[in-house]
Amino acid sequence: MTEPFDAVDVLRTKRDGGALGRAQIDWVIDAYTRGAVAEEQMSALAMAIFLNGMDRTEIARWTQAMIASGERMDFSALSRPTADKHSTGGVGDKITLPLAPLVAVFDVAVPQLSGRGLGHTGGTLDKLEAIPGWRAALSNEEILAQLDGVGAVICAAGSGLAPADKKLYALRDTTATVEAIPLIASSIMSKKIAEGTDSLVLDVKVGSGAFMKDRDRAGELARTMVELGTDAGVRTVALLTDMSTPLGRTVGNALEVRESVEVLAGGGPADVVDLTVALAREMLDAAGRPDADPAAALRDGRAMDVWRRMIAAQGGDPDAALPAARHTEDVLAQADGVLTTLDAYAVGVASWRLGAGRARKEDPVQAVAGVELHAKPGDRVRAGQPLLTLHTDTPERFGRAREALAGGVVVTPPAELDGFAARERAVVLDRVGG
Repeated sequence: MTEPFDAVDVLRTKRDGGALGRAQIDWVIDAYTRGAVAEEQMSALAMAIFLNGMDRTEIARWTQAMIASGERMDFSALSRPTADKHSTGGVGDKITLPLAPLVAVFDVAVPQLSGRGLGHTGGTLDKLEAIPGWRAALSNEEILAQLDGVGAVICAAGSGLAPADKKLYALRDTTATVEAIPLIASSIMSKKIAEGTDSLVLDVKVGSGAFMKDRDRAGELARTMVELGTDAGVRTVALLTDMSTPLGRTVGNALEVRESVEVLAGGGPADVVDLTVALAREMLDAAGRPDADPAAALRDGRAMDVWRRMIAAQGGDPDAALPAARHTEDVLAQADGVLTTLDAYAVGVASWRLGAGRARKEDPVQAVAGVELHAKPGDRVRAGQPLLTLHTDTPERFGRAREALAGGVVVTPPAELDGFAARERAVVLDRVGG
């Protein structure tokens, strides 16, 4: 087969700051997927994109080329509109679990194709696999049947969706090009658009525990993804949300499922409830249900009813006891004062080291491992009071977890507060699109 382009010419165009043409982009993505463009050539192109960027036309075409590398799902046969949510990842971010059944209460189908955790951020599928019997892998036919019957599904994305992205994602991880906004945006949006949803709400995390630490860059990423969705005919909005401190009071798989069930039962931590309701309102508005009241559906048990049916439909037992760690250890306050810092990244790494996360995609995780938070920033604490409880089945991990927390948990004595005043933390920082 004679190739219509030479990879070196494509590389040179972007290296020199030029814009790639549509035919060049279509070819390079297709050729890379089938192995005609070598890994070292795509590595060089990824670095050139990292250094020189892409304009809106290039990013849109790059995204479409990745979508075209695989299959697209089709939900047009469903009798209700579809709405999806994507989070860029954080610590204690269990929002998908209560959110999907909550939105489904209002006759909106929620096809939530989710992933696994890597590094300090948790994965939705890992969390749900703490429920006895629950399975993540569903066929397209099973997904459609569950959306039609239950209204919500949380499952693994099939291997046929945007296979080009799977190859490129792994390459970016080993070539220091993960942070390139055109590549992040096209990676996320190629999968989401290929999923076939009518509308999409993006939860772009900002802060120490997030992929994007800087609010300006997070805003740029949000705008880029909203533009990509809009250009593809998907109604897309984004919320920038705070990830300087973990969401809720649990980090870890079974621990976060337990907290999610508390939210579905009408309780749970205020920040988790607030963000769940805020995202639900955006999804419902985008799906044509602007008058729906998701907060009421949490309080009166309707969302819990859908949750139970959703879990059971995937083989899980919603009444089964969640697994618990064989070993726990408390982290105590060393002095009286106010908890002024509870760093999301530090807590995320501690949870990872306890066994809740993985360093490589093929690593196993402990369902029981994680961190329980007994105080949040602004709370007054006493010397000897437990601030955190570490959970694991392998107690030799406690030492490394404590090391991760060094400097990330700060109690300030009253005399040193200098006018510090506890204030309500805003979970939603900004909104883009719509």
